[in-house]
Amino acid sequence: MAEDKKEWYVLRAISGKEAKVKEVLDAAIKNTNLGQYVSQVLIPTEKVYTTRNGKKVLKERNLYSGYVFIEAKLTGEVIYELRNTTNVIDFLRGRSKQSMPEALRESEVMRMLGAADELRKPQEDIANEYIVGESVKVNFGPFSGFSGVIREVNADKKKIKVEVKIFGRPTDLELENSQVERI
Repeated sequence: MAEDKKEWYVLRAISGKEAKVKEVLDAAIKNTNLGQYVSQVLIPTEKVYTTRNGKKVLKERNLYSGYVFIEAKLTGEVIYELRNTTNVIDFLRGRSKQSMPEALRESEVMRMLGAADELRKPQEDIANEYIVGESVKVNFGPFSGFSGVIREVNADKKKIKVEVKIFGRPTDLELENSQVERI
């Protein structure tokens, strides 16, 4: 049998059920002859640090919510099997109902795979980049509830110096980025 080139396609899935679709497809690839036609199932994710109750939490977030990427050769029953997988809505395709699923262009695949690899490394929430002179409110620690102005930012240590007024006198506090929020 000659090796046919497999292409990348996009399955539209119910939002939040992407991992379940991947799990079902992976099991079908291992246990049925679907593995001859489908080689990879991918859900691009990114790891992001978020702050909850003053603590940093590493969270994995879908890059494309509601979409599952598959590398496959679509022939015969394969389209039917993929389309009728639990939690799958349909393929991403042209506007008419009779149009065939559209393969992703090579440049789109490279960008998606490159972006997925790049985003596997945890990234700090970009929203936590503070600027000198910005007004903030302390939301965690002994000075919770105090408002002040940023006087100094240390991005390497993820700390900032905030000037707050305590009993009418300006006082500098050195806080972590996670201890304050923008007003």
